[in-house]
Amino acid sequence: MRRARLAVLGLALAAWGPAAGAASLTLDGRGREEAVRLGQRSVTSETFGDEWRVTHGGESVSVMTPFHRLALAARHAAFKNEPLKAQDQERMLLDLKDRLMLQVELRGEREDFARHLAPRLLVGERVVRPSVVQNERTAIRADRGYLARCIYWFPSRDIPDDARLVLRIETPEGRERARFHIDLGAMR
Repeated sequence: MRRARLAVLGLALAAWGPAAGAASLTLDGRGREEAVRLGQRSVTSETFGDEWRVTHGGESVSVMTPFHRLALAARHAAFKNEPLKAQDQERMLLDLKDRLMLQVELRGEREDFARHLAPRLLVGERVVRPSVVQNERTAIRADRGYLARCIYWFPSRDIPDDARLVLRIETPEGRERARFHIDLGAMR
């Protein structure tokens, strides 16, 4: 009897797909529903988003998976007491199609410190260059210096859903400025 239950549980988890144990860079109907439900329920949670955020030394990177993007939009809609429309969901998922978006917050001593930074994503031994780089040209004044919010888009076609990635951000001279270890297997 116990084996039968475990087999059924295993089949259910297999049917659920990558979202159960790894970040899915594509999202099926069931994953969409779960993301919207999670976002709507999260309005009372102060820790929402921690699953997709990696911090290091006062700096952070947020991994915007399709699941995270829909959950975040559903959360914002719930705060406004509005539904998340199906066409809005489609648009958001289309924006992330074949791309992985990373939102990075960096701290520096000058307001233009982030202007020419160069991100690189390490997938095993392979280096993936970004398809779009949006470095903040003028960082905002913050405690002990300046805070820059940068957005990097990487092609996701060769990134496994459970990959362990390293985001390396370099100065124009090629020196490492920041490094974040990202485990997609721990995210949805």
